[in-house]
Amino acid sequence: MRAHLGDQLVVEGPNTGAARRDGEIVGLHHADGTPPYDVRWSDTDEVTLVFPGPDAHIHHIEHGPGETPSQEGHGPSDIGRRIALERARLGLTRTETARRAKMAPQYLAYLEERSADPSLASLIRLADALGTTAAALRGGGIDLPPGRGQALLHPRLRDLEGDECRALLSTHGVGRVAFSTPDGPAVIPVNYEVVDDAIVFRTAPGSAPAAAMGTDVAFEVDHVDEAMSQGWSVLAVGPARAVKEPDAVRRLADLAHTEPWAGGKRELWISIEPKRLTGRAISPSDQ
Repeated sequence: MRAHLGDQLVVEGPNTGAARRDGEIVGLHHADGTPPYDVRWSDTDEVTLVFPGPDAHIHHIEHGPGETPSQEGHGPSDIGRRIALERARLGLTRTETARRAKMAPQYLAYLEERSADPSLASLIRLADALGTTAAALRGGGIDLPPGRGQALLHPRLRDLEGDECRALLSTHGVGRVAFSTPDGPAVIPVNYEVVDDAIVFRTAPGSAPAAAMGTDVAFEVDHVDEAMSQGWSVLAVGPARAVKEPDAVRRLADLAHTEPWAGGKRELWISIEPKRLTGRAISPSDQ
């Protein structure tokens, strides 16, 4: 009897003390998928070591369209990527996250690295361990604006110091650049990098963001933690200029963490030199 992590183990017969018992395989003790297995039973939510007998059989997870068993599980799913991202954001190891979620670290690795479809119970435990929701890990609300949850009962709003602002800006991400145009104010999201304390992004000549050149702009980055009803924002204000020196352009291209999400040929780099850097954070008043 061979199995994969995430498969369902069903036991039927007189030896179970019931007509049927089923669980999710969350740990394998042999690389070839043979018994014994760690099984989380759906009726008790407990994980036990199981040596399946003749009254047990396995339901393999379903394959996607055109996928064969040999292809199954290759590459992370959207859920796996969101789990890994939330874990990294919190600075948690797989071992610590698995302990909090009461699952085997090997199973967590499987969820993050393979095309897995965890049970709702496993997803709820992971969401609780990561301070988020099962719906968020599944991508629910991805097309809706952030901050639709409830405000904290006793929030604390505080100003951030310069070092805190720079740390939250990090080395790269997605932010919004705001500037004036002949048609009125414009606010445009861009992929950005932080290089030598300057905020840089690339666009195409003649594009809307290119109109920011030669003007004073505002650049804003924020994050909202839906599950905890808290978040922060950082605002940088300063002049924007085009980077024209060939060596500087090559350096920025080499340091870039990603191509622009908007796609297309975007080789005009614009640098923002912050003259003012401020930020605010909302957290529970007892923190």
